Amino acid sequence: MNDVFVYDHVRTPRGKGRPEGALHATPPVRLAAQVLQGLRARNGLDPDQIDDVGLGVVMPVGEQGADIARAALLAAGYGDGVTGYQLNRFCTSALDTLKMGHALIAAGQAEAVIGGGVESMSRVAIGSDGGATYTDPTIGRQHPYIPNGVAADLMATLGGFTRDDLDAYACESQRRAGAAQAGGYFDRSLLPVLDELGQVVLARDEALRPGTTLADLAKLKPVFTGLGEEGFDAIVLQRYPQLAAIEHLHTGGNASGIVDGACAVLLGSQAFGQRAGLKPRARIRGSASCASEPLISLGGPMPVTERVLARCGMSVRDIDLFEVNEAFAVVPLAYMRHFDIGHDRVNVNGGAIALGHPLGATGAILLGTVLDELERRDAATGLVTLCAAAGQATALIIERT
Repeated sequence: MNDVFVYDHVRTPRGKGRPEGALHATPPVRLAAQVLQGLRARNGLDPDQIDDVGLGVVMPVGEQGADIARAALLAAGYGDGVTGYQLNRFCTSALDTLKMGHALIAAGQAEAVIGGGVESMSRVAIGSDGGATYTDPTIGRQHPYIPNGVAADLMATLGGFTRDDLDAYACESQRRAGAAQAGGYFDRSLLPVLDELGQVVLARDEALRPGTTLADLAKLKPVFTGLGEEGFDAIVLQRYPQLAAIEHLHTGGNASGIVDGACAVLLGSQAFGQRAGLKPRARIRGSASCASEPLISLGGPMPVTERVLARCGMSVRDIDLFEVNEAFAVVPLAYMRHFDIGHDRVNVNGGAIALGHPLGATGAILLGTVLDELERRDAATGLVTLCAAAGQATALIIERT
């Protein structure tokens, strides 16, 4: 197999995913086009050298449908000859575009690809894509669906995590993200979003609340109690009869924020880098995806990490830094317990609880976050993993060159 290198990555700031958010007036195709333009300009890319471009999009309907990647490439000035595709595997989508690009280059079927993602959650609402998982009763009878928030509460109940555990984790995520932003740790990868007149719309991540305290979080009510009362708890208890009840513990303060954002990552072979005059920043050691019990939904990061480590001949001791998507506070907490990893190696600059989770883009954003931090610390290896709905997960390991 050919070695596959990460040459660069860029992202937009994340804007609050509601009508008053700074990015609400910017269509998703413009968010995607601006990161593609930025990646090209920073690296002097010749579009003719790019074999394919993939963008993760979790709600690929309306403004985000009709292969938004191709439209964004045209809008970004890549010319007529660069192909683009959009990919949806729920929250792992952007990381899966990098996994696919890694496979193409490793197999000798491409020399350079761009992966990434875009999600305008203020303009294209969660769940607006429909689908058999939610709407087909024959599927529902065999494989019942529960919302991810109920699944997170189930995971916390099974694991014995308390509300205090979740809130303490969330408070620390806010503190770390605030310190990282103040220290300029995100600046290298950030591209300010511009309006059509070239004026800056947003230059820094908008959703942080670094002054958040445990007392603030304790005032918030659990979000998913009402969904349990609608019958989802009963579905869960049929599958997990050992539980007397589900404790609803997750709130708007210890779950990921709803935001808008986009990102792009340049992958290539060694020969591509030499032709383009670019120095690689990291090598992809390996990648993997897996599926696990669909009702609990969020437990995939553990088995997929075991799979990618085994594929690479590595152990958790070989990884310097981990990025485990903070879909809900219970996910990284369960991950750290499962692998006996200290919090000093996991999500060291905060995560989606503080910064937000633009669904289709987060996986590639996390790869850029861990790479920047590895360079800042002069560390070597990083592992990125995300859970996805219906029990799926993807993981990818990079090693600095």
